[in-house]
Amino acid sequence: MHRRTRLAAGLAVLVTGLTAATATASTPPLPGNHSVAPVYAKAETRALFDDDAGGNSNADDPAIWYNSAHPGSSLVLGTAKEGGLDVYRLDGSLVQSLPAPAAPGADSSPGRFNNVDVLTGVRFPDGRRSDVAVVTDRGRDRIRFYRIDGSRPGAPLTDVTDTAVPRAFAATEAEVDDQYTAYGTAVWRDEDTGRSYVLASRRHTPDLGLFEVRVTRSGTVTYAKVRTLTLPSTFRTPGGTWSPCQDPGDGPQIEGLVVDADEEDVYIGQEDVGVWKVDADLDDDPELVDRVRQFGIPAVYDPVSDECVAGADPGYGGEHITADTEGLTLFRGPSGHQYLIVSSQGDYTYSVYDTSDDDEWAGSFRVAPGAVADGSEETDGIAATGRGLGTAFPNGLFVAQDGYNAPASGDDGDRTDTNYKLVDLSDILRAAGVR
Repeated sequence: MHRRTRLAAGLAVLVTGLTAATATASTPPLPGNHSVAPVYAKAETRALFDDDAGGNSNADDPAIWYNSAHPGSSLVLGTAKEGGLDVYRLDGSLVQSLPAPAAPGADSSPGRFNNVDVLTGVRFPDGRRSDVAVVTDRGRDRIRFYRIDGSRPGAPLTDVTDTAVPRAFAATEAEVDDQYTAYGTAVWRDEDTGRSYVLASRRHTPDLGLFEVRVTRSGTVTYAKVRTLTLPSTFRTPGGTWSPCQDPGDGPQIEGLVVDADEEDVYIGQEDVGVWKVDADLDDDPELVDRVRQFGIPAVYDPVSDECVAGADPGYGGEHITADTEGLTLFRGPSGHQYLIVSSQGDYTYSVYDTSDDDEWAGSFRVAPGAVADGSEETDGIAATGRGLGTAFPNGLFVAQDGYNAPASGDDGDRTDTNYKLVDLSDILRAAGVR
């Protein structure tokens, strides 16, 4: 989520080592933390523009599809909001662009693809197992499915969403148009039962839903809701109780989600709170792994400025994440340790946690401007893999959404310009000091 400036007073004291920047599309309007080690992109995807001329396309969340037969032909998938779902090669070039659904009526919202993940080994009625890209359509409150076929290099994804997929959260189509809809997503398979599931958060709320994936006899894919979990909105602090300041009627929402398949846990990014962990079946109490720096700061919504005006920092927050807590991803390093990367959207950095060592914070890095591409700022979604991807990324890959891409050639810099940056994972291991 590209957030407007919130906590108007007191924000400057929360992040040290920050430098000011000019407010244009190519240079972010908020300061970034330059005290952490930089890494540099080896490739980037095309520029997307969130206006009528650009098809209201806006990069948000990536996923990596691993081609086990030809790792060098693996793909990066990226949501583009009303622009649908894009498919990229490892050099950043576009392979395929799948449209979001049109609005069903003049007064309705069109499809708007927010987050994406890849579910592996889904069995279809033709007897084959295929990987499936799973997308949350926040515009229409649906979960959509795209079968992946690496033998079709020009058009590897095919829409297999059943035409009768239900709304994920909204009770009526009127609620859909209010946009309290499916938002973040992650997928997992229960190894005991073999059943596959999608986890999806709900926009503007602290709600998370668990949905069982079902393949129909005709080969389309749908789902059924199993249960929901609501994360806390109010927290006990040494000074009493605290709730994150939100727009009236909203709750502290969730977007970033990633499942630890070995432990069957899901890590959850609650944007103004921090990172949680809970059983992936949502049948347990969540544990708060880390807090944002702004945790506990009292703030009051000002309807005139449409901002939350903050008071003094009582010092209850964490040390590593500046709100929003956005993208989350997991990868396994050469040592065998598994790491969680969290996008610290508020200071343009990424924090790394060792999940093999009780989720201890291990280090931070940033994607800085380099010889091939500009850096990444105000990142939403991220994705990573420790698997080698041919000669392009033999040590693994990290992909980050860039919320302030440098202006495209001929652009005056006034348009919202976003894309995805591709970084060699070994550079991140080195910068964050992990192995």
